[in-house]
Parts: sequence; structure tokens; C-alpha cells
Amino acid sequence: MNKCHIAYLACAAALLGTGLGAAPSTADHTVHLVTPGESIQKAVDSARPGDTVLLAHGTHHGSVDVTTPGLTLRGMGRGTVLVPEAGATTATVPTGGAGAERAADSCAAAGNGICVTGTKDHGVDGVTIASLTVTGFAKTGVHANEADGLTVRNVTAVGNGVWGIATERSARGVFRGNTARDNGDAGLFLANTVKEEEGATDTGGTVVEHNRLEGNRIGVTIRRLRNLTVAGNHLTGNCAAVFVVGDENKPKAGLVTVRENRIERNNKSCPKTARLDALQGSGIVLTGTEDNLITHNVIRDNVGASPLSGGIVVFKSFVGTTSERNRIIDNLLQGNSPADLVNTDPGEGNTFQGNSCQSSQPAGLC
Repeated sequence: MNKCHIAYLACAAALLGTGLGAAPSTADHTVHLVTPGESIQKAVDSARPGDTVLLAHGTHHGSVDVTTPGLTLRGMGRGTVLVPEAGATTATVPTGGAGAERAADSCAAAGNGICVTGTKDHGVDGVTIASLTVTGFAKTGVHANEADGLTVRNVTAVGNGVWGIATERSARGVFRGNTARDNGDAGLFLANTVKEEEGATDTGGTVVEHNRLEGNRIGVTIRRLRNLTVAGNHLTGNCAAVFVVGDENKPKAGLVTVRENRIERNNKSCPKTARLDALQGSGIVLTGTEDNLITHNVIRDNVGASPLSGGIVVFKSFVGTTSERNRIIDNLLQGNSPADLVNTDPGEGNTFQGNSCQSSQPAGLC
């Protein structure tokens, strides 16, 4: 592992040899360069807030757990690849070994590639994960918990067992320019928590934008959250493109804006699970949520026979919670089946206005 203290000229020359052409101007920050075969975890554990751990081009093996606020973990593009350690298992947490490796062991044992791990009393804020590929992990490519102000950009999460990129108990996140493909569940999964029944939490304006999401069970899942935006993404080849999901807990999920996305041919077929019916041909699904705005999306050729199939679907949740005061306005919908607009929810105040579409259930929504 090489270290380079950032004094704009001194470090720039050294980093040019690794393919990084620019350096931050803050004099007391350090770049820790990790080449394939070296320990990413040791570099992360030795870094201070504001430092960058830079992964060189090539294939790196193992998992890494980030617990330092303000840290940047960055690769050199898609050719920087993180894969599981050979023979890795998620059955138990490995014992023994240096203390610097135990966090990575725990992350690996949970089936994750990169973990950003805070606690209620010690959040890991302001972390950036960027410009790398994470693939083949049993659960999640990038998983964050109690990580406010997290930025994930230009990350390719491919072929992970459950989620490509996932967060819990985190606010003010930015997820931009990522590709999540062929993951077992959601390409991007944002939730309050998956282990407890709680009301929706306010994300403080989390942004999910300009991502490409394809071949997943669900492209983007927003679960039990409030106050965020999903904009300018391209979603295709998933079983379902966008899910905004609530339940009976209070406060209710909602205040989500879904705008200017291209949602086309999400016709992969996925079987029923313990939590959800079979999926195919779902564009945007709202279930058990309130006060969302769905606008200026292009939604084409999403076709299926699931109860959740259709271009934009407002669906009474499986626990009986209605969706209320959602505005579906000024969207372009074509070729979706069983209909471009579907409303099977008896909730009050859901409005459909100004949409360009050809079919709806019930009739009259276009």
C-alpha cells in the first residue's frame, strides 16, 4: 500500500502513474493506493477522515468495511473489480486474525462486498464509494447502515445475490451514474430498516438519478421512506422497474417524486416470494404510500399478467393499507399491459391528470 500526502503538485505526479490525473487541493489529506493482492481493509483502517483509498485497476478479492466518516473509496473505473475471496462462505464470521481484518470478515460473513457500517450512536457520515465494479457477492454489492450523506457514483453492481446497492437508516444520500444489473432482488434498495417493523423515516432529500438498472427483480425499491427523488434513470429488463412501498406503520411512506425516467420492457418473469406476488411487466408501482408525485416519465411496453403488472399501478398493499393523495400527471405511456394506468386501490385523493396513454383499469383514467 502506497501513501501520498496531497500537496497539489507533489502528489499529482505520483498519481499520474496510476491513471489518476487530478488530486484534491487539501494539503493534509492522504491517498492510500492499493494494488491487487494488497489488503483494502488495512488501507481503510489506517485512513483518516477526508482521506482517499484508491484501488488500482485489476481484480481485488475480499470484502471491506468502512467505519471512518468522510472517507472516499474509489477505483479507476469499471476495470477496478471487487469479487469475493476464493472459497468465501457466509455461514459464520471467521475468527482470529489481525484486528484490522475482522471488520472485513464480518462484512464478508454477511454476504456483502463493501460495507459502510455505522451505529445509532456513531454514524459514518460523508462517505463516498466511486468508480469500481462489485460483483458475485452472496447478498449485496454495496451495503450501508447509519451512513448519512453517503455518495455512491459510477459503481457497477452486477450479479450479486440479493441487492446491488442497498442502504438502511441513512439520509441525504446521492446515488448517481451507477449501473446495477442482474442482481437477485433490487438493483438499488433504499429502506428504513429490513429487520424491524417501523414507520417511514425522512431521508432529508436523498437523490437517485441517472442510473441504469437492468435485469434485476426490481430496478429501484423505495421502502418505508419519505422525502426523496428518483429522476432521470433508465430501467429495462427487470421484472418490475420502480417500487414505492409502505405498510401499516406510522408515519406512512411517501413524499417521493419519480420523474423523467425511461421505463421500458421490464418483462422479465420472477416467481412469487413470501412477501410479494409474482412479478412481470411492472413499470411504477405505488403500494401503501401517500403524497407521491409521478410525473414526466416515459413508460413503454411493460407487459405481464401479475396483479402488479401495468405501466403505472396504484395497488392496495398486501397488509391492507391504502394509497392516498398520489398525483400521477403528465406521463407518456404506450404499449403497457394489462393497461397503461392501473388503479386497484380504494384510497382517497389519488389523481390521474394529463397523461398520454391508451388504456386504463378502470376505464377513464387516461
